[in-house]
Amino acid sequence: MVPALFLFASLVSDVRGLIAQHDFAGAERVVQAYRAQSGATAEFAAALSWLGRGALDAKRYDQAESYAAETRQLALELLGTGKLDSDPWLPTALGASIEVHAQALAARGERPEAIAFLRQQLDLFGATSLHERIRKNINLLTLEGKPAPPLEANDWLGPRPDSLTALHGHPILLFFWAHWCPDCKAEAPVLAALKNTYGPQGLILIGPTKFYGYAAGGEEAAPAAEKQYIEQVRRRYYAALADMPVPLSAANFLTYGASTTPTLILVDRAGVVRFYHPGAASEAELSARIQAILRE
Repeated sequence: MVPALFLFASLVSDVRGLIAQHDFAGAERVVQAYRAQSGATAEFAAALSWLGRGALDAKRYDQAESYAAETRQLALELLGTGKLDSDPWLPTALGASIEVHAQALAARGERPEAIAFLRQQLDLFGATSLHERIRKNINLLTLEGKPAPPLEANDWLGPRPDSLTALHGHPILLFFWAHWCPDCKAEAPVLAALKNTYGPQGLILIGPTKFYGYAAGGEEAAPAAEKQYIEQVRRRYYAALADMPVPLSAANFLTYGASTTPTLILVDRAGVVRFYHPGAASEAELSARIQAILRE
């Protein structure tokens, strides 16, 4: 018999892959086979949370909420009196259970209930790594149409960032990125094209990032060393955006809920958020939104 460690060494990635292929039944079989052999571990809870996300994407809201509730109960049981971030899988599991439940409520038209639930969870888990993720979900439901929160810019790369207030009169595109993020690097040509097209019409691009505590190859790095590494990454992969101010602050990621990188936020001339988007976006979509602001 092959040990369970080898059978399920990549349980979460296998489940994610099956869901991406729309093989929900196959993902369920893998999860249940793991549980039968290895029990209800933290990694099982993380894989279960992906079933919830898959059901949510398929608009099967009852099933999504059922998986979210099961994931949450299991994650809290496994957490016990310990610290959430001491386990690599529990934040994934618990964070996803919160996100799926809130998004299912909002999809059913229960937006106030979703916001109230998320704010309650932020009170409970705001001092953990879930802060950004919960704030992201709050922002998805509340930030568009509201004034853009100020950016902290006590440290930066590139040109010194202006405050968002000082930039009133310009449309602003915020690009939250991370030095380790391949999707961020893939977005760079899109941003460069937008800057070339709309920069002469007043578009300002700002690229907040933060320290993650490591540099190349995951090697631990103090802030000074990591800053040098971020600058190397910026020069290599974002050369076309050399004049983009890059504020360095974890506080900005908390405020804007940038648990997903990239996160893109479009702010209009009056400083109001018009588009809040965790994840990459196409040039066509961003261009249409920028044009709409420029026509106003």
